[in-house]
Amino acid sequence: MNTRDDPATLPPQPFFSTPQQRLALARQRYFDEGVRPSGLVAEPVIQSWSRCVQERRDPSERIAFNPVTPSRIHSALRRSHVLLQAAASALEQLEQTLAGTACTALLTDQHGVVVHATRSADDPCQVLLPLARRVGVNLDEAHIGTGAPGVTLRTGQPCRVLGAEHFFGHLQVLHCAAAPIRDIHGRVAAVLDVTSEARPFGFDATAVLTLYATQIENCLLQAQSDEHLVVHLQTSPALLGTPMEALAGLDSRGRIAWVNQMGARLLGVTQGACGQPAQDLFGLDAVQLARLNRADGARLHRLPNGLNVWLAVRLYARDGLATLHPVGRRAAAAPAVNPPAAPADRTAAPATLRDIDRSLIERTVQACGGNVSQAARALRVSRGLVYRHLKRAGAP
Repeated sequence: MNTRDDPATLPPQPFFSTPQQRLALARQRYFDEGVRPSGLVAEPVIQSWSRCVQERRDPSERIAFNPVTPSRIHSALRRSHVLLQAAASALEQLEQTLAGTACTALLTDQHGVVVHATRSADDPCQVLLPLARRVGVNLDEAHIGTGAPGVTLRTGQPCRVLGAEHFFGHLQVLHCAAAPIRDIHGRVAAVLDVTSEARPFGFDATAVLTLYATQIENCLLQAQSDEHLVVHLQTSPALLGTPMEALAGLDSRGRIAWVNQMGARLLGVTQGACGQPAQDLFGLDAVQLARLNRADGARLHRLPNGLNVWLAVRLYARDGLATLHPVGRRAAAAPAVNPPAAPADRTAAPATLRDIDRSLIERTVQACGGNVSQAARALRVSRGLVYRHLKRAGAP
């Protein structure tokens, strides 16, 4: 047999023409000789192998994907309700993107449990993937050894695990890539994975996957924002509303509560840097930013670091009120009245985002002559929501 076709048969020279031969050498050095195969395998994969060995796992062991019960499925879906809502649109688009490939996209929660899998064409070559893609199956490293979802959960970074890079021998028919999805606390809340069985990727799976993972992360950050002023910015208005937009959430004190990766890059901060005043990063305080709700779409603004960016804002509240205009869209005009403009005197402005929320409702109702239905239409919210705010404010 030609050594080029058999990765287990290594030629005598130290240079190999195929990835399979390099991986075979790496496994031989690590598992048979106890030598770290640096340069032959990515460092995260080597570290994963090391963790599996420390847990006294045997590469020849034949693992089984854990059984799934209705209660396990229900529990996994219930815990991931917000995540699945945030990911719905991106997962639908990703399924269409992968429709012509033999790949399946998997979304796992923060524990590595599958909560969604895209549909894929029936393929007789697929034996393991139909088992792995079931909702409720745990793909963490502790369950299936070295795999892209498990490595990403451990490292918080995108990764690929191809063929023989899998720790367990019988999983080496799989090729997978994964990217993390973070929440407003900066923790890995989910992992998006693409897996193919018996067929190597014919495209840059990590690049494609990272794009969709970013889209899901941006939606999740906004879905988890309670009473946050969310600032959307980019150097081009065409990038707002896309996975490339920068996002930052401000709390009721006008300080940074969270920032996504692109936002950290444009603002010149680390992604975990929270608590900084909005004034320091945007040159505007929270009240000034909130006043942009009357702007049509985004506006050009110069940041304190000198960058000119297109900027828009939206306020999210626990009771579902979003008082500010969606990014990139013109707010629907009310039949008779629009919400009144904010007062020009900054000293009379509300002190917090919650005050801004309450003040806008009260001023809108006043401008509508006390007509709650008309005010609700102007604000694009329900009458019940306006009534609740007025009741809390002590209005008659």
